[in-house]
Parts: sequence; C-alpha cells; structure tokens
Amino acid sequence: VVTRDDVEESLKAVFQFVKDKEQLLQDLRSQIEETKKKIAEKQRERDYWLEYKNVGSKIHAERISSLEKDIADVKYELERTEEYYSEALKVVREENQKMFDRHMKLLSEEALKNAVGYLDKNCRREIEENEWLKEEVKIYRKEEKDLKASVQLLEEENTSLVAKLIDIKLQHLRV
Repeated sequence: VVTRDDVEESLKAVFQFVKDKEQLLQDLRSQIEETKKKIAEKQRERDYWLEYKNVGSKIHAERISSLEKDIADVKYELERTEEYYSEALKVVREENQKMFDRHMKLLSEEALKNAVGYLDKNCRREIEENEWLKEEVKIYRKEEKDLKASVQLLEEENTSLVAKLIDIKLQHLRV
C-alpha cells in the first residue's frame, strides 16, 4: 500500500533529483562557457604571438639592429667629440700657461724696473755691475767648456800617440 505521503515524498525526491541535475547541468554549462572564453582568449594570445613570431619579431629585430647601429654611431661621435674637446682644452691650457708666463715675466721686469727706480745711485751701480758679472760668468763658463773639450781631445790624441810609440818600441825590441 502506497500512501499519499509516500507518493509526495517520492515526487519531492524526484523533483529534488531533477532540480539538482538541472543545477548541475547549469553549472556544467557555465563551466563550459568559461572554458570556451579561456580557450578563445588563449587562442587570441596564441594568434598574437604567432603573428609576432612571423612578422613583428622581424620588424623589432630590424628596429633593434637599427637602434644598436645608432648607439654605436653616437658612441663613436661621442668619442670623437671627447677627443676634440680634450685636445682643445690641452691647447687652451698651454696657451693660458704661455700667456701667464709671459705676463708674469713682464710683471717681474716691471717690478724690477720700479724697484731699481727707487734705489739710490750706488745700489743701481751694484745691480748693473752684478748683471755685468753674471754675463762675464756665462762667458767664462762657455770658455771653460770649450777648453775642457779641447783638453779631452788632446788627451785622447796623446793616448793614441803613446800607444803608437809603445807599439813601435815593441817592434824595435823584437827586431
């Protein structure tokens, strides 16, 4: 004997079962849709990278090589410019040093003239004599160098003559 309650419970169970199955089916459909979306997204990404591999990578490789060439050119120009400016700086420093030395020489000469102008006659005469003595010392030093050179030549000549004389005496002794 089946009662109404049993039928209702059985119907409720079947209804719940169908409802659960529909919910499961709907969940599966939503998972399928999400999976399709992910597949489509991955497919687009794969297509993008395939296109990049076939076309874009070549373009970027050309751009990279062009930029590397530009970098090399800029480095070369920078080195040339650096060399030019270092040479220019060296020349300017040398010119400045020459001008400074010339200016200092002129200032020292002018200072010497001013200082001599304030001295009395005796001091001026001593300075002039001192300068004359300096010139005389230079002349004597030059003469000394010349004399030393001539003495050395004479000593070398004497040494060679003595060596010849000894050789001749040895030959006479042998005879």
